[in-house]
Amino acid sequence: MNSIFPKKLKPGDHLRVIAPSRSLGLLGQETISIANKRLQKMGFELSFGKYVKEMDDFASTTIEHRLADLHEAFADQSVDGILTVIGGFNSNQLLQHLDWAIIKNNPKVFCGYSDITALNNSIYTKTGLVTYSGPHYSTFGQKLNFEYTQEYFEKILMSDQPIEIKPSSHWFDDMWWLNQDERQAEKNTGYTVINPGTTNGTILGANLCTLNLLQGTEFMPDLTGAVVFVEDDDQTFPALFDRDLQSLIHLPNFKNVKGLVIGRFQKKSQMTAELLRQIIKSKKELAHIPVIAEADFGHTDPKITLPIGGKVALSADQNGAKITFLEH
Repeated sequence: MNSIFPKKLKPGDHLRVIAPSRSLGLLGQETISIANKRLQKMGFELSFGKYVKEMDDFASTTIEHRLADLHEAFADQSVDGILTVIGGFNSNQLLQHLDWAIIKNNPKVFCGYSDITALNNSIYTKTGLVTYSGPHYSTFGQKLNFEYTQEYFEKILMSDQPIEIKPSSHWFDDMWWLNQDERQAEKNTGYTVINPGTTNGTILGANLCTLNLLQGTEFMPDLTGAVVFVEDDDQTFPALFDRDLQSLIHLPNFKNVKGLVIGRFQKKSQMTAELLRQIIKSKKELAHIPVIAEADFGHTDPKITLPIGGKVALSADQNGAKITFLEH
């Protein structure tokens, strides 16, 4: 598929915040205030979808209202980019109702992660538009230790030069929204090379269990020529990750995947470096492609911004790994 890259963001651009998964009503006022101030300091004008604060028993709102805000955000010519509020469980409810023509005819930055993986990959599949698995609006509400996340958001969405993705110096796995003044840092030892190799391809994936929801549907991207990025949250323990990854591998076109990059696991998942290595090495289907782990994306912080449909080059050997976004 020929990728359609949206116009890069610049200071003065207008960002629309929408809630295709869970509601803005979940966020505390401190988080909202910090997010607004940070995005405005970055030079952006902010507006919010009409139904962004509605909240039902599932901390979301109706399919019709979520669709209305999404369609309006793409159709509004004054809007340059779209940020999702937060993840959740139900953005795949929207897929069969989306007006793909509105999206394709109004290409613009669309950014969010976790449950938004269903929208990111479906939009790319149906329209060719490159979307971004990156910080939610809520993520911008982190008071401390946001520099790396902001750096790569700006590098990917505000520049068109190839970008080498350097590992962060420290990482965090905490409920920062409960205490904005204390964060427990973990030293980052960098990428882990499980399988060496050199390759390049199209970036697809992100949250693994959400990506797998698309299997067997018209919304699942063709994995031919892909470098697949996968991560999961603290509800995914090693055996479940193993099963979910195997399900992806069983797809007929997985044999044409060119590389695999795995995001950092949360502590509660109880995944260790040795368990992950055992999982990867047990799968003969992965033996011929480079596999790199401990990358800065997913449900720990900080996080890079992944261009879904963009191009990446991987290089991995006994001396370490290099990840370069060639087109984003």
